[in-house]
Amino acid sequence: MASTDTTDKAGSVTTTRDDLAGLEAGLDALDAVQTHRAPVREVLVKKVLPPFLAVGLVLVVWQVLVAAKVTDETKLPALSAVWDSLADMWLRGTLLEVVWTSVSRGLLGFLLALAIGTPLGLLVARVKFVRAAIGPILQGLQSLPSVAWVPPAVLWFGLNDAMMYTVILLGAVPSIANGLVSGIDQVPPLFLRAGRTLGATGLRGARHVVMPAALPGYLAGLKQGWAFSWRSLMAAEIIASSPDLGLGLGQLLENGRNNIDLPGVFLAIILILVVGIAIDLLIFSPVERWVLRSRGLLVKS
Repeated sequence: MASTDTTDKAGSVTTTRDDLAGLEAGLDALDAVQTHRAPVREVLVKKVLPPFLAVGLVLVVWQVLVAAKVTDETKLPALSAVWDSLADMWLRGTLLEVVWTSVSRGLLGFLLALAIGTPLGLLVARVKFVRAAIGPILQGLQSLPSVAWVPPAVLWFGLNDAMMYTVILLGAVPSIANGLVSGIDQVPPLFLRAGRTLGATGLRGARHVVMPAALPGYLAGLKQGWAFSWRSLMAAEIIASSPDLGLGLGQLLENGRNNIDLPGVFLAIILILVVGIAIDLLIFSPVERWVLRSRGLLVKS
């Protein structure tokens, strides 16, 4: 009889262990995030096709308005006229030169803003006195229109590239710094305590604990910083036009206005939009997907 009781108890213990193992496996399956890549066709249908459809719809509405003569061509040019302006710049070999002039300035200015805004954001987030002194100023600078910096920058440096980069920095640095501060504020205190326990303090803690944990907020600040860089550059190029600066997209837009060339104005606007969207899709979106995927927050890429 004792032997039977022992057997029953052993079987019960084995069954309980099997049940717990099955429960743990089920919970692991629920927590696991599928990170395999989606098929190319699915990516094309879900991510590439919708923007093209949206652009196509805008162009169709544009052409319908022109064909129906809802407004005069001096206010809304025909698509063919804008296309002719694009083809003319391409044939003269100036299209890529104009685009590269602005893109190179924008990217270099953004990299300079990144080099300044990142340590500034760390300093503001980690030192209470600096945060109390500089934090409100950064918030105020972020809300100040970048076009307001063009007149003083011209007076400080004249019509040259230094003026352009100054306007870009004053527009982008506050956004990058504030984005990093926001990301650091959202780091769980447990991470910081664990880092200190393991000896990650000072610069080592910032590198191995604070920055990785604050990466999503920091990335959002970088995207906003690029947007401010691009907007600041366009404002500077429109207002401070000079042959010594070369022809960029902002100058192209202003030249179209001065020459009453509406197709040229719309072409410049479209090129500015295309460049801004392309930089986001080619640089920031892949980095954002990588960050989300590495943290198990993206099901498919």
